[in-house]
Amino acid sequence: LHTNAVIFAFGGCVLMATGFYIVQRTGATKLWSNTMAWFTFIGWNLIIVLAVITLPLGLSSGKEYAELPWWVDIMIAVVWLSYGFNYIMTIGIRKTSHIYVSNWFTMGMIVMITYLHVVNSMAIPVDMFTAYSIYSGVQDAMIQWWWGHNAVGFYLTGGFLGIMYYFIPKQSGRPVFSYRLSVLHFWTLTFGYVWLGAHHLQYTALPDWTGSLGAAVSLAMIIPSWGGAMNGMMTLSGAWDKLRTDYILRFLVTAMAFYAMSTFDGPVMAIKSVNALSHYTDWTVGHVHAGALGWMSMISFGALYHLVKKLWNTEMYSDKLVNIHFWIALIGAVTYIVAMWVSGIMQGLMWRDYDEYGTLTYTFVESVSAMHPYYVMRAVGGAIFNLGTWIMLFNVVMTIRQAGAVRGVNAVAARA
Repeated sequence: LHTNAVIFAFGGCVLMATGFYIVQRTGATKLWSNTMAWFTFIGWNLIIVLAVITLPLGLSSGKEYAELPWWVDIMIAVVWLSYGFNYIMTIGIRKTSHIYVSNWFTMGMIVMITYLHVVNSMAIPVDMFTAYSIYSGVQDAMIQWWWGHNAVGFYLTGGFLGIMYYFIPKQSGRPVFSYRLSVLHFWTLTFGYVWLGAHHLQYTALPDWTGSLGAAVSLAMIIPSWGGAMNGMMTLSGAWDKLRTDYILRFLVTAMAFYAMSTFDGPVMAIKSVNALSHYTDWTVGHVHAGALGWMSMISFGALYHLVKKLWNTEMYSDKLVNIHFWIALIGAVTYIVAMWVSGIMQGLMWRDYDEYGTLTYTFVESVSAMHPYYVMRAVGGAIFNLGTWIMLFNVVMTIRQAGAVRGVNAVAARA
């Protein structure tokens, strides 16, 4: 439930909201269908409610990032297609000749997630809450992680890169540093990411070459990923002084730093010798949260603050609270991630330690006990980060209240 809430409830709503905003602004047009947009909004949130009901009751398919019952999977496909169709049709009626790079990332996400979700979710229903995958054995594992890692690659990376390429130039008042590099970034991610899923299955029953291929392509993906991160950073060339006073820009730039860090950490963990230590440990949890708390959340916070100001044509209720939120979120995220990195490495070392007789030095219970201080540190970091989101919620609500109902009606006419 926690994973689905972060990825699909929070992340999905951010992607759809910013996607519909960006496609209108970059295309100088209105949405192709407001009715379909409302259908997407209502349908997606209905799916979230169903997840809240079914998952705590243990009604799960058992597939990571695809736990929901088979009939909810069908609902996801229909709602997602409505979003994608409306988005692409809006591009079709654009009044500009050029398709901005943010739209390429979003369209790539739409196409690939549709394909991945449908193929991975194919199953034979038995009853309302039970269905068996049409795949079995190693094929099922391979298809699952082909979906699992590309949900990260195209949904949590590609979609949010589309957000980055729009909101960093907008907030900084500077053009993208290198548009050619952004296009290269898109195509290398599109053709490279689909190969990475097998690195989740090192030292399993899968053929060894699949894990080696996944590791090799993972390492190669550092180059375009860091190129995209540098492109975002260098967009601020000549405007770095704005970081002293523009708290929203701080979120966006910090997100790029976490993106660069995560796209180095992940490929390193894909190396077989490193994976032998890191797999099944909290190191993986730290890596995932570097992406979720550092990259996805930070870029979302910055984009949402920007949107609130533009849509309601007003300043934030309190810039001081935006600054406080930034520092609280950063401290909470770093505390959480560092705790998991340290505990993960300790776990791996303890599990692999043998005495002179060739038996394990530590029992599993001893390894769990040794993690206690880091789990406390993790809880503290998570609580601090969560406090920041409540501060943001208060600030946004007060900003909308001060803007007034009339400005809400005229939001569509707000300057991009």
